[in-house]
Amino acid sequence: MKPRAVVFAYHNVGVRCLQVLLARGVDVALVVTHEDSPTENIWFGSVASVAAEHGIPVVTPADAKSPELRARVVDARPDFIFSFYYRHMLPVDLLAVAPRGAYNMHGSLLPKYRGRVPTNWAVLNGETETGATLHEMAAKPDAGAIIAQTPVPILPDDTAAQVFDKVTVAAEQTLWRALPALLKGEAPHLPNDLAHGSYFGGRKPEDGRIDFSQNGQQVYNLIRAVAPPYPGAFTDIGDTRFVVARARLAPPGAPGGDLPPGIHVGDNGFFATCGDGRVIVIHELRHQRDDQHHNSERVVTPAEFTQLTQSSRNT
Repeated sequence: MKPRAVVFAYHNVGVRCLQVLLARGVDVALVVTHEDSPTENIWFGSVASVAAEHGIPVVTPADAKSPELRARVVDARPDFIFSFYYRHMLPVDLLAVAPRGAYNMHGSLLPKYRGRVPTNWAVLNGETETGATLHEMAAKPDAGAIIAQTPVPILPDDTAAQVFDKVTVAAEQTLWRALPALLKGEAPHLPNDLAHGSYFGGRKPEDGRIDFSQNGQQVYNLIRAVAPPYPGAFTDIGDTRFVVARARLAPPGAPGGDLPPGIHVGDNGFFATCGDGRVIVIHELRHQRDDQHHNSERVVTPAEFTQLTQSSRNT
């Protein structure tokens, strides 16, 4: 008899891990996911679409703690509960519905980077490695026993989106490798020593504001960590907002390091000087406009940038 599961999932990791369960012969009785927000840039795959293609019932509750959701999960009679990038914590009494365990896929090498948006935090902090961890769910976030992990490198110029693509593959590989033993009840449950880790909260678009008085590596890490399709690192000149969409940290001693911190125009291009004299070459700069409560962006040329900043400073 096939093992039965209820799957809580969203985003690309949710898509790929749901497909792994199906490929491994798991009977997915119910998928719980999120309604896409009209205010969010939906650049990732749809868990609901994958479930629909396989004839799996889908629900999108607003509250993971609702009695109605718990009743649906109980009715599904799962052996396992899995959570793959589902955005809400699941209550302990719901986890207990699955007699053979409840497991989550997290986008870091636990116990490091517990909590929200771990890939973005890892890039922001200049890490050179992250990965994916399959672990047992517990009352605290990302605190249960570790089942399996797969590391991936973070290269010096990787954006968070590029790293997230690697983490998605690592999540798929981790689940594929660990699932046979997990379904047999033979998977190792390794310690998740929280004393050697760290917890990080969510990030808001405002957290992408650039402080050019910081050193070049710090500024560049922020640009990489929130580069599109995330909201982007930005600076305000007067009342005009500019988003640094693509950039590269120049070697020490690059021309322009003696200029004041901020964005400058030179050689028909853009660069930014940081507090330590390091220079960031800007390959794509966008002007962000608030058009009836909806942000729109367009790429600007050096001439347009000069015109916009002059008019902004004069108002």
